[in-house]
Amino acid sequence: MTIRKLTILVLILALHGIALGQASTSSQPGAGTRRNFTLLGDLKVDDSQVDRGTNTNVTFDLILYTRGNEVFARQRVSNGGRYQFNNVFNGDYYLVVELDTLEIARMPIMISANAVEHIRQDLEFRWKPMPGGAPKTPADNYNRSSQNRTLYQRASHEIETKNFTQAIATLRSVVEADPKDYPAWTDLGMVYFIQKDLEAAETSYNSAIQAKPDHVAALVSLGRVRLARKNNEGAIEPLEAALKADPKSATANYFLGEAYLALKKGSKAVGYLNEALKLDPVGMADAHLRLGALYNVAGYKDRAAAEYEQFLQKKPDYPEKQKLMDYIQANKPKP
Repeated sequence: MTIRKLTILVLILALHGIALGQASTSSQPGAGTRRNFTLLGDLKVDDSQVDRGTNTNVTFDLILYTRGNEVFARQRVSNGGRYQFNNVFNGDYYLVVELDTLEIARMPIMISANAVEHIRQDLEFRWKPMPGGAPKTPADNYNRSSQNRTLYQRASHEIETKNFTQAIATLRSVVEADPKDYPAWTDLGMVYFIQKDLEAAETSYNSAIQAKPDHVAALVSLGRVRLARKNNEGAIEPLEAALKADPKSATANYFLGEAYLALKKGSKAVGYLNEALKLDPVGMADAHLRLGALYNVAGYKDRAAAEYEQFLQKKPDYPEKQKLMDYIQANKPKP
């Protein structure tokens, strides 16, 4: 099991997958023969260890990203609920879990062309109180008028039920009444991202950052949007700002590494990918694959073998395990 630290609580995540592996380094979503699959699972949260007064009645965002960091699908799920992504092509993805725009889990996923049609991945969390109490989430902390509070709650329900068109209209009403409502701007950017309106998503995230320049979730999301728009150079600034606001953000480190890889600046990418691994060794295990591929191209095959070996220690059920083991055997320094 893996421990993920949040500003609110510590969550312990247990994964139970059926006919589902981690992501490969070579294939892309839809590569090769395309088949449609359904990715689904139950989300359960054990809150037996938290105080009764602690609010654990929260909604999680489950996001399926392509390896190009584009949102393939997104759903909001409450405790005891089920997520289901339909018409998913075989290929490589990330399944990301967010709580109030904060990423708490990231799982590389590979769906092979010969997998079963319905692929199940259950998610089980256990809440554990952090020392010193649990501060409220940014959305709960923001002081809204009674009318805007009602509208924001309505928008959250509309997102949860996938009524994205209406959610956009509701969130726009919120930010028009209060342009400083940075959580609402961030949610609006998220919905535009789901709808693949990347220009509107970028504008919304910029508005969130204008309202709160150190809002890490909006800064990281802006970096992701720019990566999706192939504006790799432009992704650097918000991701660096996110790290300045929160140096312990594994996600910001990871995507900053991805941005430098896209810019073919591997020497800069290495430091950030290693820092992401240091901060979240298992959740960011895919960084070992990125580093291994980088070292392999550079001719440092022994270093690549070491990265692949560390990856397999963390992800022993990786579908292409034998391929990596063969590489390790061929390139690992002999004792």
